[in-house]
Amino acid sequence: MQPLSALTPAIARALTGLFTDIDGTLTHQGKLPAHAYAALWRLQEAGLKVVPITGRPAGWCDLIARQWPVDGVIGENGALAFYEDAGRLVRLYHPAVAKDDVRARLTQVRDEVLREIPGARVAKDQFARMFDLAIDFAEEAPDLGLAVAEKIRQCFVRHGAIAKVSHIHVNGWFGDYDKLAMTALFVRTRWQLELGQVRERFVFCGDSPNDEPMFAYFPHACGVANVQAFGATLHHPPTYVAAGEGASGFVEIANRILTLRGAKPVTLER
Repeated sequence: MQPLSALTPAIARALTGLFTDIDGTLTHQGKLPAHAYAALWRLQEAGLKVVPITGRPAGWCDLIARQWPVDGVIGENGALAFYEDAGRLVRLYHPAVAKDDVRARLTQVRDEVLREIPGARVAKDQFARMFDLAIDFAEEAPDLGLAVAEKIRQCFVRHGAIAKVSHIHVNGWFGDYDKLAMTALFVRTRWQLELGQVRERFVFCGDSPNDEPMFAYFPHACGVANVQAFGATLHHPPTYVAAGEGASGFVEIANRILTLRGAKPVTLER
């Protein structure tokens, strides 16, 4: 990983937009600080497309698409994307989403996790989810640690599910999709672009292993400093890394891009 200062003026000026994770990337201790939210506004005002890409549920995505300064949002680790078009909310679902007995199968995984892993609990935002199961290992106390998160992930895998570890949840689902697959579908549907032809014109910002497909794909991917906590478990790290963690790191990334494009940066709160 290179320091953020290695992101050059030529790269910044050629950008079309920015994709970003939310938890641990835009947030600080679970909250969205004013300076991170202001950075989203400033990026849009500078003419960049902004799209959060998150493991958070459909219910959250409905609000984000309607009320945040964004061009759309991808949720549930790639199951869906919501965006506004001419004042109407458009809902896009990945065609590989499993719709049949998915709830029954996820219930089996849930029961096994809760039975076999002390302290594991269903995430409090599960009621707002459509297609996946989120197991909380660190959003609320106690923090069970990454070793336990890996055990939870293995429970999903034993049942034939795909599972990803974020810094707070283990998310699992049935269906061959992820954040990157839905990003390609979203870009094609929303803007009539082929992601493979424009990936050098987008930055992705993230913080954890569930962002790895994005880190691997985007040549100008950026991590906030807390991504380094995953160490050797991260096989595809981002190209650049900010000095700050979470929201502060995101604002550093935004400010680097804004400054190099001749736009006004955001004041970084401490």
